Amino acid sequence: MALKPFRFGVALSAAADRRDWIEQCRTAESVGFDTISVIDHLGRPAPFPALMLAAEHTTRPRLGTYVLDAGYYHPTLLARDLSTAHQLSEGRLEIGIAAGRPSPTPERLAELGMPYPTGAERAGILEHTVKELRRLLPSPCPPLLIGGRGDRVLRLAAEHADIIAITGAASSRYGKVGLPAFAGAPMIAERVAFVRAALNFRQAQVELNNEIPAIIVTNERQAAMSKLQHFAPDVPHDELGDVHAFLVGTAEQIADKLRQNRERYGFSYVTVLQGGVGDGMRATEPVIELLR
Repeated sequence: MALKPFRFGVALSAAADRRDWIEQCRTAESVGFDTISVIDHLGRPAPFPALMLAAEHTTRPRLGTYVLDAGYYHPTLLARDLSTAHQLSEGRLEIGIAAGRPSPTPERLAELGMPYPTGAERAGILEHTVKELRRLLPSPCPPLLIGGRGDRVLRLAAEHADIIAITGAASSRYGKVGLPAFAGAPMIAERVAFVRAALNFRQAQVELNNEIPAIIVTNERQAAMSKLQHFAPDVPHDELGDVHAFLVGTAEQIADKLRQNRERYGFSYVTVLQGGVGDGMRATEPVIELLR
């Protein structure tokens, strides 16, 4: 199967004020990112107003959600918001959605009067929401990204998604909010094989997305790796360099690793988390230049 061309996205999660948000979006466009996305966490900017401001001050990148927590939204109202955002951005919307791990603690959600559903309940909500969005959104629907790592969610993604984000891929048993735990190479290879089998004849139609919590451009690669152990608690320190989502080294080394990730796993769409480890956008700029 032919390798897909690289695409690069950046997921934004915070801004000091309106001017700062506009500047981040303009920087993302000038750096060369193909997608500007907004993270959907309570306590962070609301995705749709933030995307509309991004649409006003950029012209080229797609505008996405990375990713909506399906449990926060009624599907009918969500379809209305997505349709409006797609229309007002002149067709630049990319929908990212997942079962989610609620960003606040269960205790904080209880204070807010919100439930803390189990993993199985969240997967069920995601399945219902995705099917309703496919029914409710006018055709042609904006590209749909579904993120996850469990069998049920990846089967759903294989059936409905245009883009599949295999997030973390380690066990969620740690019970922490925020980012998932990242797995080593064997687990990622197994999850990719599972997705490919589920996709069957759709493999050529679907992009695979790679979430990047850490991009560090440095000549001191081994020293920088020590900052990343908490993202991959089950991976031995001497194997951290093999974790698909950790981009550490010179720009040339990082570009080589992304080529290897694409050849080995099929990850052609790379989403950098701004606010993660390293200067996400600026650190990615020389890498994008090498891979265009």
